Amino acid sequence: MVTALMILDAILAIALIGVVVLQSGKSAGMSGSIAGGAETLFGGKRKGLDELLAKATMVIGILFAAVTLVLVRMTQ
Repeated sequence: MVTALMILDAILAIALIGVVVLQSGKSAGMSGSIAGGAETLFGGKRKGLDELLAKATMVIGILFAAVTLVLVRMTQ
C-alpha cells in the first residue's frame, strides 16, 4: 500500500510540475498591462487554456498534498 501511494505521489509531483511549466507567465507593471491588452486584442493569448491549467494546478496540488499527508501518517 505504501509503495503504491509513493508511486502515485511521484506521478502527481511530475504532473504538477508539468502543469505549472505549461502556464503562461504573468507580466508585471505598466508595460505588462499594455502588452497583455494588445495580445488579447490581436488574439495572441487563449484565456480558456490558461483557466484550465490554473484549475488543474489547484486540483493536482490538493491531491498531491493529501497523498503526501497520508504517506506521512502511514510511515510513522
